[in-house]
Parts: sequence; structure tokens; C-alpha cells
Amino acid sequence: MEGNLDYRQALTKAMAMCSKSERCRFDVVAKLRLWELSDGEISRAIEYLIKERFLDEERFVEFYINDKLRFNQWGKVKLSYMLRQKQIPEEMIRSALKKIDDTLYEKILLTLLKAKVKSVRGASDYERKGKLAAFALSHGFESELAFKVAGKIIGDGDNEE
Repeated sequence: MEGNLDYRQALTKAMAMCSKSERCRFDVVAKLRLWELSDGEISRAIEYLIKERFLDEERFVEFYINDKLRFNQWGKVKLSYMLRQKQIPEEMIRSALKKIDDTLYEKILLTLLKAKVKSVRGASDYERKGKLAAFALSHGFESELAFKVAGKIIGDGDNEE
């Protein structure tokens, strides 16, 4: 039942959608446009959703970062990029990323790379370390941390095959 809902129906659906899981303004606006609401109706709906706390971007960012870090094993670079794609304010992104526990963050990367090291092939440890670091970079981890953790794994004997 996509497209051409009246304002009340669209608002009700948007409230239900926001109740089920955290949403950001960008996603809700896109959905309201899909339902063919006018710009004025979209503004009214967003205002109402924010006022009634169905929509809270700070809460969204917190949950988004937590979920993508723990379940998708994304690094801060990718998290930041994806949140910018959803038009989240830069200051809000920076603030939320600062709250990530460094120990947990490094542990997630270590777990990710320990699982990957079993399938990494290379002529030398140097090459394998580079491939592991590249894998970490593809998950959005910072290069310095990626090489540091890859070095720990390649250099500490956890890579028996």
C-alpha cells in the first residue's frame, strides 16, 4: 500500500514505523515522500514526530553506532560516512563516536581479524599483515589501528593454519 496516503494515514504509519525501530529524519522524510505527501505535510509530520519523541536523532545515532559496531563490525570511519549519508549533523556524529569505548573497539577489530587471518594467504608475514590491515580498512577502521592489530595477530602466533 505504497503511495498516495492522506496525511493522517501517513502520520499513523510513520508513528508505527518509528515505534518499531529507531529512525532518522532523513529516512522518515524519504518514506513520507514515497507516500506522496506535500512538503508542508512532511514538515508538519516531522515536527509532530519530534515533539512526541517518536523521532530523536541523537537516540538514533547512539543505537545505530552500537548496532553497526557490534553486529556489522564497522569501524569509526565507515560509521561516520554512513551517518553523513543520512544527513546527521557532523557535531552529533563526532560526539557519539567519542563515546565508543576504546578497549571494546579494539577488541571488536581483534575478533574480526582473528577470524579473517585463517583465510589470508601471502608469500610473507609482511604481505599477510598488509592484507589483514586492508580488510580492516574495508570495514572502516582507522589505518593506524588496523596495522597495529594486524601486527599483533601476525606476530603473536595466532595464525597457525
